[in-house]
Amino acid sequence: MDKVGIGIIGLGNISAAYLKASKDFPILDIRAVADMNPAAAKARADEFALKAVALDDIFTDPSIDIILNLTIPNAHVDVGLRAIAAGKHVYSEKPLGVVFSEGQKLLAAAKAKGLRVGSAPDTFLGGAHQTSRRIVDEGTLGQPVGGTAYFMCPGHERWHPNPAFYYEAGGGPMLDMGPYYITDLVNLFGPVAKVSGFGTMVRPTRTITSKERNGEVIPVHVPTHVSGTLVFQNGAVVQVTMSFDVAAHKHVPLEIYGTEGTLIVPDPNHFGGQIQLLKKGGEWADIETDMPYAGEGNYRSIGLADMAHAIVSNRPHRASGDLALHVLEVMEAFETSSQSGRVIDITTPVTRPAPLSESLVDGRLG
Repeated sequence: MDKVGIGIIGLGNISAAYLKASKDFPILDIRAVADMNPAAAKARADEFALKAVALDDIFTDPSIDIILNLTIPNAHVDVGLRAIAAGKHVYSEKPLGVVFSEGQKLLAAAKAKGLRVGSAPDTFLGGAHQTSRRIVDEGTLGQPVGGTAYFMCPGHERWHPNPAFYYEAGGGPMLDMGPYYITDLVNLFGPVAKVSGFGTMVRPTRTITSKERNGEVIPVHVPTHVSGTLVFQNGAVVQVTMSFDVAAHKHVPLEIYGTEGTLIVPDPNHFGGQIQLLKKGGEWADIETDMPYAGEGNYRSIGLADMAHAIVSNRPHRASGDLALHVLEVMEAFETSSQSGRVIDITTPVTRPAPLSESLVDGRLG
């Protein structure tokens, strides 16, 4: 199998998950890691027996084909543009960017140079979500009607070692958690056509309770409770709420409605989980996942691996820049709608990613 050289920039909290999962995808060859903090790069490199290099050097390394960009959201576009200028493909953690116009700039730069952009989340490629997609595509639910999507918690300052960026410009529950839910909804229903939304900021400050910075007070600069409605091109209408202000709730993460049935889709922040289906006139039934990458495994490199296979075989990749840009426009539309009081039309075209029904390990999948 042809291996694709990967260079990682940003060795923070999420990097360990990528490094562990990448071992399950033989096409990925991690050739160097770098960070603005050289000590952080060295510590992670030592942990995984990798090579840490200076930040400038990773862009000029001829053995690296794709830059995996795991920096904080505000740096995603700047790092991506630098990678593209250096002739590298780029795969970014979510979101693609914090501003839609900047995301457009990134994709335009890549297309001008014939390079690819990919972006998390890739959880929609997990077995539970691909099985849910198959159920929808087979027409089991009948004509699409709508659904609900909920993520609500008290806030990430409870557990994250450095949570301040979640409450700065470019943070908040929509840009942090919205990508998982909206990407999975596009996987299930196709493109979004219109958005209406409202956002509120309940508290101007937060007190960190994670042990690293326990007791420190940080300012809040973004809406922390966002709610609204997505209208999809297929006619489905989905209610969405993303919040860092809710103590607890009993909503399921994703519920999908059709004229002939209702589908409970597992948490889109995970690859697996229990699917439940109720056909009209019947009762709830557990549905077995019949696609790869199921169970409780963390496959947080599958989108990158799929992109690497796509480069080698010259086919489209699934966790694409076009998909991520569409989702970014949708998320930004919640705030635009809230501020203007208008329903916002979504302008970016996107094609539903191809289903993932076989393992990527042997490279057979097209």
